[in-house]
Amino acid sequence: MSDADLIIEAVGVHKTYRSDGNEVHALRGIDLRVQRGEMVSIMGPSGCGKTTLLNCLSGLDEVDEGMIRIEGQEIQTMSDNAKTEYRAKRVGFVFQFYNLLPVLSAVENVELPLLLAGVPSTDARTRAEAVLDSVQLKDWAGHRPAQLSGGQRQRVTIARALANNPAIVWADEPTGDLDSTNANEVMELVERLNRQNQQTFVIVTHDQAIGDRCHRTVLMSDGLIEGEVVHRAFEPPTNSPANPKATAAGS
Repeated sequence: MSDADLIIEAVGVHKTYRSDGNEVHALRGIDLRVQRGEMVSIMGPSGCGKTTLLNCLSGLDEVDEGMIRIEGQEIQTMSDNAKTEYRAKRVGFVFQFYNLLPVLSAVENVELPLLLAGVPSTDARTRAEAVLDSVQLKDWAGHRPAQLSGGQRQRVTIARALANNPAIVWADEPTGDLDSTNANEVMELVERLNRQNQQTFVIVTHDQAIGDRCHRTVLMSDGLIEGEVVHRAFEPPTNSPANPKATAAGS
């Protein structure tokens, strides 16, 4: 793996939570490299540090020690405002619980982060409608979350994550609240988007079937990476729409 292919790199990452005199060593020296366009799952028992690692890699949480580099820039050197702007423009998040605003329609939920990022309202609506179409929800754009099935709500969440054409999509248990049929449909969608858009997906999951659908699975235990399993060959994309060469992480 060449440095040019890397989109995520973590070296010697430690994270400790302290409360009432107690310490929990959530991450105890993590090294991880992810290639641009790769689908990687992170698996391990509850409490092993999977979500903490995702939060630290994405810049949602600070690390105590070590280095994290995303798209060539060390996120520890970025100001809070710069990290917020970067997340708004270059990454997407998908969580187990949909976090959709119940009073807004599907298209309004998708366009909201675009409006907050300063995209003109007409452009935001056009982009929101297009991305809903890409997840097969064009005909449901005017429906509110309560009028959608669990699988449809998660597809709206994925559409919202994709609205800014992110380089990386971080997903924490994205199928954990779904039955097996809806979980399979969501993962088919994720695989298709990964192939078509060549976006990088990092997925925390307890579900081995989900892990098996990624290029590889990183295995965690007690705050450490204990190994990995390669499921299928990965070929780095030669040119990715989510990877404009001129875009710098800190710009």
